[in-house]
Amino acid sequence: MTRSQTTIPFHDLTFIDDVAKLRDVEARWKSFLKEVRRSAQTADLEAGRITEDDLVQPYNLVTDTDLRRIKRRAMRLLERVHSSTGMYHLSEEHRARLTPLRGGVPVAHLATEHEADEIAAALHAEMPWMAPATEEVWRGLRASARDGLPGVRFDPLVLVGSPGIGKSHWARRLAHHLSVPTTKIEATGEPAAFSLVGLQKGWGSASPGKLVQTVLRERHGGPLVIVDEVEKSDEVYSNKGTRHTLTDALLPLLERMTARDWQCPFFQVRLDMSWVNWVLTANSRDGLPEPLQSRCVVLDLPDLTPGQLRAFAVTEGTRRGLPDPALAALIEVFDRCGVPNTRLTLRTVSRMLDRAVALTHQPVLN
Repeated sequence: MTRSQTTIPFHDLTFIDDVAKLRDVEARWKSFLKEVRRSAQTADLEAGRITEDDLVQPYNLVTDTDLRRIKRRAMRLLERVHSSTGMYHLSEEHRARLTPLRGGVPVAHLATEHEADEIAAALHAEMPWMAPATEEVWRGLRASARDGLPGVRFDPLVLVGSPGIGKSHWARRLAHHLSVPTTKIEATGEPAAFSLVGLQKGWGSASPGKLVQTVLRERHGGPLVIVDEVEKSDEVYSNKGTRHTLTDALLPLLERMTARDWQCPFFQVRLDMSWVNWVLTANSRDGLPEPLQSRCVVLDLPDLTPGQLRAFAVTEGTRRGLPDPALAALIEVFDRCGVPNTRLTLRTVSRMLDRAVALTHQPVLN
C-alpha cells in the first residue's frame, strides 16, 4: 500500500559538494597573485614607470611571506566553510553516511480524514480485539489530516496485555497501512538504551542506534518504533559509574518539542525526530516507570477469546492466500477443539498458519 509523502528538512546540515582542499586553494590564490603582479608590472613597464632592469622574475613575484599569508587565509576560509556544514567534527566516512539526508527526507502524509478512516477500518477488521489502540491511533491520524500536518502523528502508546495477544503484530500492521518503515527494540535483550539511540564515539562499540540507522537505511523521517516488554528494561552502568536507562533515552524522543531538536549521540548532529511514532508493549503495568506513563497513552488490553483467534485465523489465512481446503482444515482445528484453549495465543495461530502455508506449497511426491 502506497501513501502520499511530504519531504521535511529533518536537519540543519549543509552538504557541500567537492569542498576544495587546502593545497588547491593555496595553489589557486598563489597563481592569482602572481598573475595580478605580472599584469601590474607589465603595465608599469609600458607606462614608463619602470625599466627592463626593474622587472622581477616570475618565480620571485610571490614571496615566502606571501605564501605564509595565503596559507593562513586559506585555512581560515576552509574552517568557516566546513563549520557552516554542521559536520566539521565528522570524518569523511561519517559525512558520507549522512548523505541520505541530503535535501530532507519524506514522511507519510494523509491528505484527508477519510484516509485515516480507511486505515482504522482496515486495522480493526484484521484485529478487532485491539480496538482501544486502533481508536487512539485513529484520532491522531484524523487530527494530522485535519490540521494539514506534513506527516502523521499520534500519541505514544503503551499496550499492556498478556503475551501472545498480538501487540507487536498490531503495530507492524499499523506500519503497513501507514506505509512507513519499522524498527524493533527488545527491552530485555542487549542494552536497550544504546540499541535505540546509539553510543557516542570513544566507546569501543560506538555506533548509531537503530532509530538513526532506520532513517538512513529507509530514507524516511517518520518510522514506527516498537519497543517490546518496556517494563523489563534494565539499568546499565559505565566503568565510570554513569547510569544509562531505556527510559532516559526514550523521554526526549517521546516529547515532540524535544524530539524536534534531538542530538544523535554518535554523529553529534541535531535531527528532527518529532515525526517518529512509538508503540511500546508491556505484559503488566508493574515496573512501568512513572515518567514513561505520563508521556504515553497506556492501554490495558484483554486476553483473546477462542472466537477471536478463530476469526484472526480466517482473516490472516485469506490474506496469505491459503486455498479453501487448507483454510477449512485449519478452522476445523478450532471447531473441534483440536488445540486446548489454554495453549492458544496469537503466536500459536501464526505458527499454525506458517505451517499451513508451507504444506500448501510443498511439492507432491510421486
